[in-house]
Amino acid sequence: MVAIKAGILGATGAVGQRFVEALANHPWFEITALAASERSAGKKYKEAAGWKLDTAMPESVENIEVSPVNPKAVNADVVFSALPADLALTVEPEFAQAGFAVASNASSFRMEADFPLVIPEVNPEHLGLLEVQQDTRGWDGYIITNPNCSTIVMALTLKPLMQFGLETIQVATMQAISGAGFFGVSAMSIYDNVIPYIVSEEQKMETETLKLLGEFNGSAVVPADIRVSASCHRVPVVDGHTEAIWAGMIDKPVPEEVREAFLKFDPKMEELPSEPKKVLIVRDEIDRPQPRLDRNMGKGMSVSVGRIREGIRYIAMGHNTIRGAAGASVLNAELLHSMGKL
Repeated sequence: MVAIKAGILGATGAVGQRFVEALANHPWFEITALAASERSAGKKYKEAAGWKLDTAMPESVENIEVSPVNPKAVNADVVFSALPADLALTVEPEFAQAGFAVASNASSFRMEADFPLVIPEVNPEHLGLLEVQQDTRGWDGYIITNPNCSTIVMALTLKPLMQFGLETIQVATMQAISGAGFFGVSAMSIYDNVIPYIVSEEQKMETETLKLLGEFNGSAVVPADIRVSASCHRVPVVDGHTEAIWAGMIDKPVPEEVREAFLKFDPKMEELPSEPKKVLIVRDEIDRPQPRLDRNMGKGMSVSVGRIREGIRYIAMGHNTIRGAAGASVLNAELLHSMGKL
């Protein structure tokens, strides 16, 4: 199999480094370009990145020269975007117009009507929007987006509950500091503290969820008729978003029925290299899931659920920079390739 040439935009940041980690030894993709800001461009990646993950920097990327974030400077077929939202707003369309497939983790275009917002196990049919997007924009390439990190964790648990007539969702999140990037939360702000507000996070959970669970009618996505209310909080945990979720359903399932639905959730995406054997892992221990114990399940791509109680109330937890960010974009690109769209 000929490797697909892959570039990473924003390669030196927190999510960018997760992209490097995920793609360095990928069976389908080969990293051929690492792009970052002007202060990094021209340097070798090992000099520009300031590697901060708890794994070693892959040797295969150490000496790659960082290129400017410019379509003319990036040698790739698909680019993975870890750009800040404001920069992605102008840069990602430039790449799509130039013929690149763009798998974006940025929030800039998630709620645009002609942009697919996709979790492969939840709504792969929404990829039909790519043709709508190309026709509307006149692009040779396209942009596919993945949801916000906290939304991904929640939506994966909501999909198997749709069979019970999902009506209302209330969620309170406890989100890791890595979600704010390497320099997003100061030590003095988060130590011995909980910050009860994260900019735009609640709005993202309340709107993105409806698009993800909505129905693609061939030309647009009709949002799901569900009421979502979110309260988001930053806590002193390095990686792993924990969420307390209350789900109101027409059929009023009991906890055992919900547990069984989680256990049986099998979207059959095994042909995708990044897909975990179990998307949802049910923890029956009274004090699980926990970030430190469960965030790396399925190499960080599984979501753990537990404490399923009458109500229905339960706890969900997932790795925010793997399943909730870089891993989500890589999985989207794998889905595209498996469907012949790369």
